[in-house]
Amino acid sequence: MLKDRISSSREYLERFGVDAILFVNLYNIRYLCGFTGSDGALLVTRDGGMFLTDSRYTTQAAQEVTRFPSREYRGKLEGIASYIQEYGAVRVGFESEQMSVAQFHALAGILPGIELVPIGTELTTLRQIKDVQELELLARSADLASRALLEICGEIRPGAKERDVALALEFAIKRGGGEEKAFDFIVASGTRGALPHGKASDKLIAAGELVTLDFGGVYQGYCSDETVTVAVGTPNERQREIYGIVKEAHDLALAAVQPGIQFRELDTIARDFITARGYGEFFGHGLGHGVGLEVHEKPVVSFRGEGEVKAGMVFTIEPGIYIPGWGGVRIEDTVIVTPDGYRCLTGVPKELMIL
Repeated sequence: MLKDRISSSREYLERFGVDAILFVNLYNIRYLCGFTGSDGALLVTRDGGMFLTDSRYTTQAAQEVTRFPSREYRGKLEGIASYIQEYGAVRVGFESEQMSVAQFHALAGILPGIELVPIGTELTTLRQIKDVQELELLARSADLASRALLEICGEIRPGAKERDVALALEFAIKRGGGEEKAFDFIVASGTRGALPHGKASDKLIAAGELVTLDFGGVYQGYCSDETVTVAVGTPNERQREIYGIVKEAHDLALAAVQPGIQFRELDTIARDFITARGYGEFFGHGLGHGVGLEVHEKPVVSFRGEGEVKAGMVFTIEPGIYIPGWGGVRIEDTVIVTPDGYRCLTGVPKELMIL
């Protein structure tokens, strides 16, 4: 499995005419060589490469990194430079969106005569198409989070504190086998539902409110992301109306997911529907984003998104309406793009739940 990933990374060597590529992004490093620690660097060359880390991770690297030899350094940049010089590289590509200006100048200063070639957004495509192993892990991650939400629905009740609901959900994910939460959960009730990123607060949930919950877990490094909006008590007419609009926009966009469609077109389908119902100004964010080792990664599924949908991509569909002083509704599912459409990974039913 990792051989194919490494071969994919070597395509960038040819594309940019470099002898090696320096990876410092820990997600890319994990993707390419399996290392799960918090510091290290990977040099991929035309005929091999080297993983480098410090003494804290020497034993861990020996266990996890099987496709590359490993080397311990005392100083990170000095260790990287030493291997580049030993290898004899003349042109070295680097992740320009991950390395700081200070690090670049320091590395360039100890590599006289070696050209450092910035490789930026082009590398973001490296992990966009998921392999079979990744899809299995993403499916497991999504399933355990969905099951956890259904398990703790009874905690979402009048008088409950948003923060306590979030904590119960985190514990349920971990009991189910999740390593950790994928991000700080959003639990936004009543008027706080107008905050797209309304992290759980000390507010008490009240009867008659809508509650938006955005949550996800991590399983063997892979993230999940799902959003449900529920009603605590019988919803009123406007709550049902706005929920119905978001749900239909969500369903229309989902139905359109297939290889070849433009990301912008998917966004437009949901956005135009919400606009036609009179709420366009209250849907400000993009329709979705990629999910993988990071909970937010490429592709970008929005009005700014470039490119087209391809089989093997995994991303979210999450339209929303957020009205200051009133509240909001968001509905989110994560999907795998199949050769003839999509498969939904997230499992909580998206009909309005009344608790």
